[in-house]
Amino acid sequence: MPTRPVDRIRPHHLSGRPVYLPACRDQRIRKVSDLALGIDIGGTKIAAGLVNRAGTVVRRAETPTPAALGGTQIVTKALGLARELREGVQVVAVGVGSAGVIDPITRRVISATDHLRDWAGTELGLLLESGLGLPVSASNDVHAHAVGEAFVGAGRGHGTVLVAAVGTGIGGAVVINGVVQAGAHGVAGHFGHLPVAEADGMLCPCGRIGHVEAIASGTALHAYYLKLGGDPGQEDARAVVRLAQTDPLASRAVSTAGRTLGQALGGLTNVIDPDVIIIAGGMRNAGEPWWSAMEAGLRDTALPILSDVLLVKAELGDDAAIIGSAKQAFDLLEKLA
Repeated sequence: MPTRPVDRIRPHHLSGRPVYLPACRDQRIRKVSDLALGIDIGGTKIAAGLVNRAGTVVRRAETPTPAALGGTQIVTKALGLARELREGVQVVAVGVGSAGVIDPITRRVISATDHLRDWAGTELGLLLESGLGLPVSASNDVHAHAVGEAFVGAGRGHGTVLVAAVGTGIGGAVVINGVVQAGAHGVAGHFGHLPVAEADGMLCPCGRIGHVEAIASGTALHAYYLKLGGDPGQEDARAVVRLAQTDPLASRAVSTAGRTLGQALGGLTNVIDPDVIIIAGGMRNAGEPWWSAMEAGLRDTALPILSDVLLVKAELGDDAAIIGSAKQAFDLLEKLA
C-alpha cells in the first residue's frame, strides 16, 4: 500500500501563499521519473499534489478558492498552484477534479452552484492545458475521489466499486475496472436525488421533493431532529449524533437518516452489483448507531444474493480526489500514446 504524506496543511495556513511539504520530500520526487499532477477544486480550497504511478502523493499543497471572484480567477489560482508544485520536476500529465458537473469529453464545466461564481461554462480543461502545456483530463470532484479510492484506497483490488459521499449533501460514483462511469452527460452518481418514501414532502436542495438527500444528508439529519421537536441548541448533525445514545429524538433522527440512506444503497446494489460499497464524506464517522442503521437498511433492501456485499469506510481522506485525478491523467496519457 502506498505511503501517504505525513504532513498536512491546516486550515489556518490558507490565508497566503500555498504551503508545501518539507523540502526533504523533493529528494523523493527526483527519484521518481513519472509523475502526474492531480488538482482538486472545491468550494473553499484548491488542493494539488504530485502523484506517481503507484498512487503515492509525493508533494502536496493547497490554497483558498477565490470562489467569489469568478471562474477566470479560480483557474488562475489553480494554474499558479500547479506551476509552483511542478517547478524543477518533470510532470507528464495533469488531472483535475472539480465541483460542478464536468463534461469529461469537452472538459467544460456544464453546471455548478452559485457558490462558485460564473463557474458554469468555464473551459476548465482547455485553460489548464493552455496554461501548463500538458495533456489534461477533467472530471467531477466526487468522481475523482471515487477513482482514487478504487485505485489505492478502500476499493483497491476490486473490479466494481460504488462510492457514496455523505456529508452536507449526498453524491457518489461507480468505478468499474478503474474507470468512473460518468454517464451520457457527466452527471452519473447523483445518488442523493433518488426518491425515498421517508422524504415524502421534504424539499431537496435541488428543488425537487422527496429525495434521499432531503432526509439522510448531515444537514437534513439535523433539520429532521429539529422538526421532531429536538433542542434548537444542538447546532449541527455532529451534535445530534453525539446525543443519539441518550436522547430519543436524536436517536430517531439518526436511525431514520441512516436506515433511509441504507435502503437507497440497497437499491443501488441491486442495480449495480458492486464488489464493495465505500462510504465517504463526514457522515462516515457518525458513529455506531448511524452506521448500524445504515447497514441494516442496505442489507434488508439488497437482494439475498447481494446482501453480504462488502461495506467499508473511505481511507484516503483529502488525498482521494488528488490521487484519482492523477490516475485519470495517467490513463489519458496511455490513450494518447
